[in-house]
Amino acid sequence: MDNLTHSLVGALIGQAGLKRKTGLAMPALIIGANIPDIDAACFFWLDGVEHLGFRRGITHGPIALVLPPLLLAGGLYWYDRWQAGRGKRPDTRLPVHFGWLYALSLIACLSHPALDWLNVYGIRLLEPFSSTWYYGDVLFIIDIWLWLLMGFATWFSLRREKRGGEWRRPARIALSVAALYIGVNGWITARAEAALVASPVGTEVVIASPPPLFSLSREMISGGNGLYMTDRRTLAGVPIDGCDFTQARRENRDIDAFLFWSRVPFVEPREDGTLWLRDARFSDPRAGDRFSVQIPAAACPQVRTAP
Repeated sequence: MDNLTHSLVGALIGQAGLKRKTGLAMPALIIGANIPDIDAACFFWLDGVEHLGFRRGITHGPIALVLPPLLLAGGLYWYDRWQAGRGKRPDTRLPVHFGWLYALSLIACLSHPALDWLNVYGIRLLEPFSSTWYYGDVLFIIDIWLWLLMGFATWFSLRREKRGGEWRRPARIALSVAALYIGVNGWITARAEAALVASPVGTEVVIASPPPLFSLSREMISGGNGLYMTDRRTLAGVPIDGCDFTQARRENRDIDAFLFWSRVPFVEPREDGTLWLRDARFSDPRAGDRFSVQIPAAACPQVRTAP
């Protein structure tokens, strides 16, 4: 999910009452909820679409979900001691307990892969022990309804707290409603995918992709042998059967990263005579070429290109 969603989840966990366990709890929760996305730094040294093979991997796996929260808790604990030593520690701050700082950082950090699993992009939950991708197909990567729900609840809870009212309940209700909303969407996805699998047509690949805004509907992606269809159009591509990417992957790290990441790849011949690898999950024209990579014609000799 996007970082605003992760941050709001961390904030709501704090407003639900856990922020009273220790000083600096809210920074631990909000920063902790975003820590796995430190892999976004890969854009500084990776070019093209190489990031597709790196993101949502090592920093989202078991080891990375334990050590960064420890470092975060240690940093916050040191910061509190540093402020106290300089006489600048706020008098209103609760006593800081390292154990609680680590527990809250860990809880928030664990919420991150749980949310990232929900969309069709995928996540390697067991990296570095396994590079298998896992997909929930439950929510679009940016869910405006979660933004509205959690954003309003966070504001309302903070407003109540400032006025001396009961401020934990709004956050707890929002987290419960968000969990119910996710559960309903999970049920919709499971039902839609099961119905297509059971259809007489029969497919090798079935994905119920949640669209933006209309989160209770699904764009069905189905097919096999490299040919994919959605419920709105047949994708302008050809099967990857017969293609040999062995040399192309050795010579072009973009191609290697794309094929490692891709879930439903197909080859798209273009009018200029070039061939492009695309993924049916992100084949919408609005996605542009952010999820595609050009391949040499020799990799797919069976694909006819324009003269």
